[in-house]
Amino acid sequence: MNRTAGKNQCVIAAVFVSVLGFFAGCKSPTAYRTEADEVSYKIIEDKQIEALGRTEPFTIERASDILRRRILEAQGLPTSGAASFGADRLEPIAHWPESGYPSAESAAGTAGPADPNKPISVSLLDVLQIGARNSFAYQAQKEAIFASALNLDLERNEFRTIFSGGGQSYYEQSRSANETRRGVEQDGNLSISRTLESGAQISAGIAATLVNLLDPSSDSSFGLQADASISIPLLRGSGRHIVTEPLIQAERDVIYSIWEFERYKQQFAVDIASDYLGVLRQQDQVSNSRENYVSAMTAARQSRRLADAGRLPEIQVDQALQRELSARAQWIRAEEGYKRQLDSFKTSLGLPPDARIELDRSDLERLQVYKEDFLQSYPIQQEFSAADRFPAADEQMEPIAPSHEDARPLELPEETAVALALENRLDLQIANGNVYDAQRQVVVRADRLGAELTLLGRAASSSGADDRFRFDEGTYSALLTLDLPLERTRERNEYRRSWIALEESVRNVQRLEDSIKLAVRNELRSLLESREQVKIQALAVTVAGKRERSTKMFLDAGRAEIRDLLEAQDALLDAQNQLTAAIINYRIAELNIQRDMGVLQVDETGLWQEFSP
Repeated sequence: MNRTAGKNQCVIAAVFVSVLGFFAGCKSPTAYRTEADEVSYKIIEDKQIEALGRTEPFTIERASDILRRRILEAQGLPTSGAASFGADRLEPIAHWPESGYPSAESAAGTAGPADPNKPISVSLLDVLQIGARNSFAYQAQKEAIFASALNLDLERNEFRTIFSGGGQSYYEQSRSANETRRGVEQDGNLSISRTLESGAQISAGIAATLVNLLDPSSDSSFGLQADASISIPLLRGSGRHIVTEPLIQAERDVIYSIWEFERYKQQFAVDIASDYLGVLRQQDQVSNSRENYVSAMTAARQSRRLADAGRLPEIQVDQALQRELSARAQWIRAEEGYKRQLDSFKTSLGLPPDARIELDRSDLERLQVYKEDFLQSYPIQQEFSAADRFPAADEQMEPIAPSHEDARPLELPEETAVALALENRLDLQIANGNVYDAQRQVVVRADRLGAELTLLGRAASSSGADDRFRFDEGTYSALLTLDLPLERTRERNEYRRSWIALEESVRNVQRLEDSIKLAVRNELRSLLESREQVKIQALAVTVAGKRERSTKMFLDAGRAEIRDLLEAQDALLDAQNQLTAAIINYRIAELNIQRDMGVLQVDETGLWQEFSP
């Protein structure tokens, strides 16, 4: 072998080694993770526009200063280890692939403890944002979107140009009676492949072999081989709609996951608000129970004084004492029930149950506007407010049916509310999308029933003594394979199952439609019922308060028994609790109807924008 050819071989071999070395160690695990994030977030951004017509910030990285961690640190709550504070606090284990855990982002603007010794006061708007940043279930929903984006990137990769390469170095030594021969063989290869949307698969590669005999009297040899092949399906498995079906489904799955997350945000916000108002309701019951307990203690002492003065029998004193004990038990039960409900609410936000937080009672006070609005035009109130309004006892009476004259904006006509729901419910869009997916599966399964005809082609060439390829001396081949559809039992059954799945998806749409209509109609009924309950209970509180005051005066005058006062106090407590419940129920029904119609907008921070008809 001449010196020039040897240099060429060395140069080519060096290029192979350099290229293979570059691909072997050019990226670190951190770079791969960062690349996966960039690709996934870009997919999600694009699909947000397609699914929602807008984009909004999205990340699965949890902030380092989320309220959960700040509470654990500031309030000194017990923890089991570093994992209690987040993944970025963990100590990397042996052989950890990166220099450390990714630093978490900042969560500026999140409510946090100003004083470790005082509880954190949170409002309704606060808890919506806290839940979006701290809830475990909320985080899992976001990660589901990210996972679907990764799956889509993998499916897209099936139709990208794929490069691959490798190499090996082989040493051999042989001995005989007369001589010892030693040699090194080094092989390297690079290849490129791509699958086209038509189903054709194309690949090409080049391989180099360098044999160097480690003997001064021996020579070296160098060889290059190149080959290319193509596979084209002509019957079964051909056609863009068949080949790209997994990609199409992956594209749609990302949109579905975004729609599911939007629907989840609506449900999550309403659930958090309902739980928040429920805790406030329980807190109000604690306050009412405490006042009732104080009244019961006062009544018991009053009965004792009247009995000592000979104005009240001893049996009524015992009744008053029993009432005091019952009121105390009710107060304690309400207090402990409030604590249990508050702890459960904290865990739904993703906060430790032993975190010291308190709810802003002004959110409940602001709901009193419902009572004022409804009572302004309440005809029964006037009927009860003046004696001359009462009809004669023998006069024919007709109940006054509830009307929509004093209805609030969300008490829409049923047809309008149902039409809004069918237009805006994202889960219904997903269900209809699943029908289209099932239709495509029928097409794919039907394609697998047919015959398989594939055309294969291959070309290969090697370098000559001058290190040049001689394609006129290469090897060329073609192969046509046919698989007749004589045995398609599995494919037949899968085809039949695809029809069953299609019918099931259609039924799912019908079932969901019915459930949406039922939910909307029931929520409209709940709005009407709650509105009427607010009116009734507001009047009941007025009547019960008047009754309690009158009974006290009659008792002092000796014209009533202690039992009458105790019953009046029980009636007042029940009316107060029922009024609070009615007001909260109406507010929750307003949120529920917006959720069921799919018109409640919730942004990435967890805050909502309510629907205005």
